Amino acid sequence: MTFRSEYSLQRTMIIYILLIGFAALLVAAEFVVDTHSSALKKALGQNFQRYASGQLSQDDVYDPLVRIRNKAMMMVGVILAVVVIVLTMFIKTITEPLQHLIEVSKAINTGDLSGTAGIDTRNELSQLSAAIDDMATNLQEIVMLSRSVCDSAGHVTGSTLALFDKEDFTPEAVQPMKRQLVRLESEMLTLSQAIECFKLYSVDDQP
Repeated sequence: MTFRSEYSLQRTMIIYILLIGFAALLVAAEFVVDTHSSALKKALGQNFQRYASGQLSQDDVYDPLVRIRNKAMMMVGVILAVVVIVLTMFIKTITEPLQHLIEVSKAINTGDLSGTAGIDTRNELSQLSAAIDDMATNLQEIVMLSRSVCDSAGHVTGSTLALFDKEDFTPEAVQPMKRQLVRLESEMLTLSQAIECFKLYSVDDQP
């Protein structure tokens, strides 16, 4: 699952806000220019004169203002379209990758280490994705090492019980068990070193 973007989250949010602000500014500037233009004043003046002379009906006098109103409504529609486009971009570049990370994290929490985040947004979400993938990989290594320790311990236990059942403590019979014990000790040492890398939560560590 890959999402591509060239910007950091902070820069992306700033760009989205600037896009909406720029569209609103253009609409506001256009409206101000139209309502304060000399052409509007001239058109209204002419209409009032024609209305006074009976050449125009009362409804037709305000036609220039009606056109401005219609234009303003169209501008509002443009702003709404820009907002919808920006929200769609926000969902595609931020919300969807974030939701995917949440799903992967929940899967890891339930013990499913088979999935990966694999998000390439070239921003903070990409860094978070890499951290989650590294965490899942480390957990897989610890699980595999723990499984190997359990298997070795099972073999040692089985060999020891079989040796006691036979009551055969000759060097030839003890040697395989010694090799298994050496392997178990090595695996337990590796597992212990891996566990030591973790900093566990403690109430005493809280300020």
